[in-house]
Amino acid sequence: MSFDPGWIMWELVLGGVGFVLFTYGRKQRRIPQLVTGVLFMLYPMFVSGVAGLLVVGCLLGVGLWLAIRLGW
Repeated sequence: MSFDPGWIMWELVLGGVGFVLFTYGRKQRRIPQLVTGVLFMLYPMFVSGVAGLLVVGCLLGVGLWLAIRLGW
């Protein structure tokens, strides 16, 4: 686990995004937002480094966007 200030900042930001997506998905009964929210909250525990956080976060965001565009 890294204690780099940049990593901690991005972990908090992405965890917050995940919490908002999870809450929205739960209240609106939207599975893509719910699952992506959980993934956004959990993946920073397994990724070390700022670049890894940003790459995985972008991939999750693009995946959510594609799921919504495809009608999920």
